[in-house]
Amino acid sequence: MILAVDVAYSKEAAIVGGVLFRDWTDEKPLKDIVISCSIPDTYMPGQFYRRELPCIAELLQHVPGALDCILIDGFVYLGEAREPGLGKHLRDLLEQKVTVIGVAKTPFKDTPKSCGMLRGKSRNPLYITADGINEERAKFLIKSMHGKDRIPTLLKYVDRLCKSFVSQ
Repeated sequence: MILAVDVAYSKEAAIVGGVLFRDWTDEKPLKDIVISCSIPDTYMPGQFYRRELPCIAELLQHVPGALDCILIDGFVYLGEAREPGLGKHLRDLLEQKVTVIGVAKTPFKDTPKSCGMLRGKSRNPLYITADGINEERAKFLIKSMHGKDRIPTLLKYVDRLCKSFVSQ
C-alpha cells in the first residue's frame, strides 16, 4: 500500500491528509484519512520536520495495514550535502521499514540538478529525493503516476483534501 500525505495549516491547527492507493497509476484513492492536530512548532528553514513530522506520525496511527511507501510534499534529503529532511526523519521514525519519497515543488538551497524531474508539459521541475529506493527509480514511479500535469492526480488530491478542511 502507498500513502501520500500533506499538511495544511489554519491559525488554530494543522490538518493532515492522507490518501491510500495500491498502484502508482491509480487515478483515485482507496481511502482518505484526515485528522486535525495541534501545530507542534513554528516553521524554521531546514527544520521543516519539527513542524510536520509529529503531525504525520499522528496520521499514521489511523492507517490500516502495512505501508510499502510514503510520499511526502517536501524533501527526504536537503541540498548538495544531503542533510536529513522531513522524509529522512520520517523513515528513521519508521525504523527504515517504509520507503519514503519526497516530491517538492520548489528547490531547497543547493538542491542538486539531478533531483529535478519534468513531468507532463511543464517546464518547472519537481524535485525528487528518496530513502529506501534508488532516486532514479523514485523519479520513474512519480512520472508513472496518473495525470498529465506537473503534479500527479493523487498528490493534487491530497493537497486539496487538506486545504478543503482548513477553509471550513
